[in-house]
Amino acid sequence: MLTSGQIAHFETFGFLVLRQLFSPEEMRTIKMESDTIFDELRGGKPFTGEARQCVIPFFERRPFMSKLADDDRIYDIGVDLLGPDFVLDCTEGNLHVGDTIWHCQQPGEFPLSNIKIALYPEPVSIDSGCLRVIPGSHIPGSPDLLEPLRSSYKHPDLKIFGVIPSQIPSYAFESQPGDVIVFTEAILHAAFSGKSGRQQHAISFFANPKTEEEVSFIRRQYIRTKGGSYRPSLSNINSDRPRIRRMVSRLVELGFETSNV
Repeated sequence: MLTSGQIAHFETFGFLVLRQLFSPEEMRTIKMESDTIFDELRGGKPFTGEARQCVIPFFERRPFMSKLADDDRIYDIGVDLLGPDFVLDCTEGNLHVGDTIWHCQQPGEFPLSNIKIALYPEPVSIDSGCLRVIPGSHIPGSPDLLEPLRSSYKHPDLKIFGVIPSQIPSYAFESQPGDVIVFTEAILHAAFSGKSGRQQHAISFFANPKTEEEVSFIRRQYIRTKGGSYRPSLSNINSDRPRIRRMVSRLVELGFETSNV
């Protein structure tokens, strides 16, 4: 359960760091399961490093990781930040390649509160591709002084504010295996200088849509996306864990297609 101070930190700065949420043994299991998923979906071929390998859904494919969304350490974050009826959007696994330029949900683009809970199975630093965020950027000012940066992903080599993207002042989530960062997609975030094949995995939740406007928005999002987002895994729908079933039940009610995982 998050403290009132941690909740205030998230609401004010748009992110929250939780150190050593998982034990070394648990992280070794996550790394092992992750490696086998990536290898399996590549058909045993080596990772070339030419393009990112992204897998959605991800956690549902292996025994230990499939239980993490329901683990109190993760589940309670969703409850505390989004309410007890939050929805599981998706789980993802990534082998990143190159820089991830500054990006975020545009102001007003996503009317529902959302969080991404990300972890790294290997140590990452500012020089090896750790996540960077600009604290408070999830709340645009008036005027929005960060607006040029919000659209800079269209021009990744453009100098914004007179500096290259990697020199934009930010918080760098330098971490060891077991550390977790929770952030909203509305915050400006990026990563630079990482090796090809660095792993980053995440679980994404969003608040339960209740108004007609919110439901219509989620339906539009579902139509727009072709990947695993908004498409609950059959293993979650049929899970013997009530909280897992509950967090995908809203998507089932909306009639969205399922993921055969």
